[in-house]
Amino acid sequence: MTEYGRGPHPEPWHPEDPLYGDGGWGGQQTHSGQQSPYGGQPQHYPQQPQYGDWSQEQQPGYDHEQYRYYSEQGQQQYAGHAQQPYQQPGAWNAAGPNGQVPYAPDPGDPYGQQPPGHGGEQPDFYGTEDAYPPPQPPGRRRPGPEAEPETAPDEEEQHPFFTGAGDDDDDEEHELQGRQGRRGKGKKPTKKGRKRRTGCACMVVVLVFGGGLATAGYFGYKFYQNRFAPAPDYAGNGTSETVMVEIPKGAGGWDIGRRLKEAGVVKSADAFVHAQNDIQGGNSIQAGAYLLRKQMSAASAVKMMLDPKSQNNVVVTPGERNAGVYEAIDKKLELADGTTQKVAQKEYKSFGLPAWVQNNGLVKDPLEGFLFPGNYAAAKGMKPESILKQMVAQAKSKYDSYGLTEKARALGLNNAFELVTVASLVQAEGKTHDDFRKMAEVVYNRLKPTNTETNQFLQFDSTYNYIMGTSNIHISLKQINGNHSPYNTYTHKGLPPGPIGNPGEDALMAALNPTHDGWIYFVATDGQNNTEFAKTYAEFKQLKEKFDATSGN
Repeated sequence: MTEYGRGPHPEPWHPEDPLYGDGGWGGQQTHSGQQSPYGGQPQHYPQQPQYGDWSQEQQPGYDHEQYRYYSEQGQQQYAGHAQQPYQQPGAWNAAGPNGQVPYAPDPGDPYGQQPPGHGGEQPDFYGTEDAYPPPQPPGRRRPGPEAEPETAPDEEEQHPFFTGAGDDDDDEEHELQGRQGRRGKGKKPTKKGRKRRTGCACMVVVLVFGGGLATAGYFGYKFYQNRFAPAPDYAGNGTSETVMVEIPKGAGGWDIGRRLKEAGVVKSADAFVHAQNDIQGGNSIQAGAYLLRKQMSAASAVKMMLDPKSQNNVVVTPGERNAGVYEAIDKKLELADGTTQKVAQKEYKSFGLPAWVQNNGLVKDPLEGFLFPGNYAAAKGMKPESILKQMVAQAKSKYDSYGLTEKARALGLNNAFELVTVASLVQAEGKTHDDFRKMAEVVYNRLKPTNTETNQFLQFDSTYNYIMGTSNIHISLKQINGNHSPYNTYTHKGLPPGPIGNPGEDALMAALNPTHDGWIYFVATDGQNNTEFAKTYAEFKQLKEKFDATSGN
């Protein structure tokens, strides 16, 4: 028996119990022999639906239900319609539902006269492991812990840049808090991570703005240097260390200055360009290879490049034969005599000649006429084939630009190769620019099938000299008639098998645009530079007499 009621199990207080919450009980238990707080008078309580008025009048919801229970002998019994009503209001049924008296009523117990609930026994709501704690008398109740007031969260930046939304660390923290919450041990999330992310974000902003200011300052300084400050430059004539610098054809001042700077000759391209503009003739620097000293002032570098002694170039002059070019390359590269000529004969097919170049076995040198006049870098350590390739590439570029194949047919020639041959003859026989166009007409007129003056024989001394490797103007008839080379135009009609030299651009233009005045004869009357032309054989004889008188022939 407990202090809360009679029966095998405690009966919970009902909210409408007169003693519920009554401080008059004093928070003390009722002992045997002590007077009841209600004077020992029996108390009558209104019947409550949840306790059940087990009279013959049936309650709603219990129309035909019977409640099963077992007696002490194990016999199954039912409570319901057969249950007897209360004997007197507020008193226990002494027999109980099973006709037994499990406990003696206590007169001092205010709940001693209460009837047990239906079913005989009530479940214990306080003795199980998961039960609520039993109710306490009013005097013994302890105030519960006060609920912590909810504080409004601090307003923080919501932008992902400051909050760090999407970070892997934040996801891990949320996952950890979720696991702790499921275990019932979750703690209030701290703001340390957010503060850390906010600090990092501020640091990033500072670095970005700082980097922007530094970049602006750097470019501002460079702008000032370029606009107002003098260009960086060395002082003096340089060190004792020399270096070879190759300047390609068509390179301007900035390109030359950049190459010199990369080679360590000058300190900046700007300084070189300024010096080139200030020094007279500075803009006339030609393509080629230059032997210069390192760490020179820009002015010293310009002056040295204008000095022919510093130039390591091979110069191909208009009309020069390939034999002279080969010798010059050997000398510049300090190679044995004949080295470059052997390379040319062996590897000429790999030098990039035009497809229309002929080599039928009669051509003395397939590269003749294709080492275009100009300056080419040639210094010790270079290979002759690299220099020859530059010359051939320049010739091919020039010939392609003039469209020689189409122009050759318009001039009565078979191909562009013959046109180059004509240009080489014009270059060899002409003396001045004015002579070239007249000389080209002489060639074309003598090649005509209707030519009855020379019967298609060119009769040029230059072709004979090419065979012999000489430049002799005094050639006897015996020498001429005794040579049967296909290059001898005194004994063979038409053009020679190939060019007899490397024509320049003036001779090439003259071959493309000859005069149409009827010239068919010419004589160098002074034996040197003065060439005179004639249209008839009689005029030619007069010029021949003039030449004999001048030269003593």
